[in-house]
Amino acid sequence: MKKLFTILILFIAFTLSFVSSAFAEGTFKITAANLDTSNALISLTSSHLTEMGDIGSIKVIHLKNPTRLYFDLPNTILSIPKKSWQFAYGGIKQIRISQFSTNPNIVRVVIYYDDDFDMSKLQFLKVQNNVIIKLKNALAQNPFMQNTYRDDHASSSDFYEYMTVSESVNQNDTLSQINNAFNTQSFQKQELRLNTKFYVDRVSAKNGAVLLGGMGSVGIEKPMILSNPSRIIFDLPNTLVNQSLRNKEYSLGGADKFKIGQFSVNKARVVITTPDVTKYIPIYSKDNQALLIGNTEKISYDMITGSDGSITGFSDYKIDDQSSAMTLNFNTALIHGFDRTNTQVIAYLYNISNFNKEAFQKAFDGTPFEKAEITTQPKGLKLTIPIEYGSLVTAFTGADGKSLKIQIKAPRQQEEKKETVSTPVTVPVITVPKGTTGKHKVVIDAGHGGSDVGATRNGTHEKFITLDVAKRVEKLLKAQGYGVLMTRTGDTFVSLSDRVTMSEEYEPDIFVSIHVNSSTSESSKGIETHYYHQESIPLAQTVHASLASAIDSPNRGLFKSKFYVINHTTDPAILVEIGFISNTSERAALLGEARKQATAKAIVEGINNYFKNSK
Repeated sequence: MKKLFTILILFIAFTLSFVSSAFAEGTFKITAANLDTSNALISLTSSHLTEMGDIGSIKVIHLKNPTRLYFDLPNTILSIPKKSWQFAYGGIKQIRISQFSTNPNIVRVVIYYDDDFDMSKLQFLKVQNNVIIKLKNALAQNPFMQNTYRDDHASSSDFYEYMTVSESVNQNDTLSQINNAFNTQSFQKQELRLNTKFYVDRVSAKNGAVLLGGMGSVGIEKPMILSNPSRIIFDLPNTLVNQSLRNKEYSLGGADKFKIGQFSVNKARVVITTPDVTKYIPIYSKDNQALLIGNTEKISYDMITGSDGSITGFSDYKIDDQSSAMTLNFNTALIHGFDRTNTQVIAYLYNISNFNKEAFQKAFDGTPFEKAEITTQPKGLKLTIPIEYGSLVTAFTGADGKSLKIQIKAPRQQEEKKETVSTPVTVPVITVPKGTTGKHKVVIDAGHGGSDVGATRNGTHEKFITLDVAKRVEKLLKAQGYGVLMTRTGDTFVSLSDRVTMSEEYEPDIFVSIHVNSSTSESSKGIETHYYHQESIPLAQTVHASLASAIDSPNRGLFKSKFYVINHTTDPAILVEIGFISNTSERAALLGEARKQATAKAIVEGINNYFKNSK
């Protein structure tokens, strides 16, 4: 292995060489990063690459736990979002390409592989405008794995990718459409260039189920459950919906209704209004080009046709101190459903009926998956994986449909609360109204105050808007039996560290900070929600979804941000930006009674949904 690694370093030093003078005059700009699954090639493309020659050796760093190597491309800018490719087996586990730093400009390529991987299978080439990473026969048995499910609702890996789609032959029979979606479809070719990864061009509604058909590779995010009315929301990242399908209402039988819309430029949103929100799960077709979202108690599994297959192999590997992955391999393309609760991941393997129980237990004994189990079902098998509350789950399927990988990142272990050495802060005593349960404790943090006026436009100060909305939230929460601590109740200055100290001494279930945004551009408007720690993501998702649904303003999404109050609190904490004071029309709305009350109600609804989902 050591000899092979030495050869690899020399090979990279030889093949990845550019002209040093060219770098002195300009910067290498990567404009595309693509994976060719048939030839197992990854290409990094730049219009300037042919002009560049020797800059000396590229230094390769080899690391353990997990086993990986990386090399840096100096004076290089990644002009596209970072890329990450997952692989099932063949030695290579994962390849990541990202902007490591911007001062200086460095792009880093990281390759994760098995301890016994034959390094001679990994080659690097320079062909015209491309740096080629060649995975020599590494993917012959099972190629690239595509992301089908993720907990994260705001990923920096979201991207726009040009692809060609086709329009299917119209079929009137719903059952035939569902059957065909899970088998072979006939298409009438129609070239269409789209900035997306999946294109939805067919919707078929039936009792207890809706089928979404299209071209590309479908993925889905952790669903959100909302109330008033009771509904479940599935977001499909990197997805474009045919204009003719958007915002139409379909009946799913009884009181259940379905809509699909274009939530943002590269995200579709599915909304199912139903009292049975926990019974709807996504079911993926063999080719991952159709998605059936169905009520598990109503759908007929006769819809899901295909010969029964077997699990042919199991494997796991540790990614880092927090993350591990489980991979199952099959002898046929998989049809599977995916469910995610706060304490379990469940995969329904509908067309798989055989597996070796002893081999399964042996493969995961002593790993984070040792409590996972497979049980038989009326249709196929059921894989259940216990997880810690607050874990992040991501799932992948092989491009050939014959593998399923489930990756779990455990929650960050909170440090024990330490004695505070700052000036003591008097924490007000919260009295829960009589006759209520006082079921949860919440800190509401009105941004700014006193001499810290916050963002200002035309004599309007942020501090007054945030306090007004915070008081409304407090009133609504207390009326529902919550214990509430306000970090300020008047126009007073409270330091950031004192706000954190107050929260830590109160020991709440959650912390919500309310702010108003500002920009140098008067056209900017909309709602944002910020989180920092991993365990705050579920809270951010539910509160933001509620705000986005209730407020008529652009949804700017979730952000991982290192604001002091949400970084230093040890309980789930978020910061909501409820609008832009710098935008004339939004500033007027933020000062109005209707917008402030609607914002407060939406925050409270989001908090209620968070605790409802936490059960």
